Amino acid sequence: MTMSKLDKVLAEQRAYQANREQGYREKALKLYPWVCGRCTREFTHKNLRELTVHHRDHNHDNNPADGSNWELLCLFCHDNEHSRFEELIQFGPTSEGQQAAATFNPFADLKAMMKK
Repeated sequence: MTMSKLDKVLAEQRAYQANREQGYREKALKLYPWVCGRCTREFTHKNLRELTVHHRDHNHDNNPADGSNWELLCLFCHDNEHSRFEELIQFGPTSEGQQAAATFNPFADLKAMMKK
């Protein structure tokens, strides 16, 4: 059975995306502590599959080696971030009911915590 042109293109795209994700995901997991950058949930090898890499500029091809465009988010926070972004694209910025940007930094006192 031969693959249709569409099936071939889709298979190539899936393989490309999986390969790309594997590269930046592995790098991000080595660079950053296994903690969600929004809700501060901690992860172990057992539940690491629930920790995702979010691209801050929403460009999945922008993967600098220093990880400056990445943040680790749990599945729930990642979905929420993308939903908020889609709403911004679709409806534009609104002042009514708009939440202030998160200012909590779970790693602000990391050096002191590591000394304990």
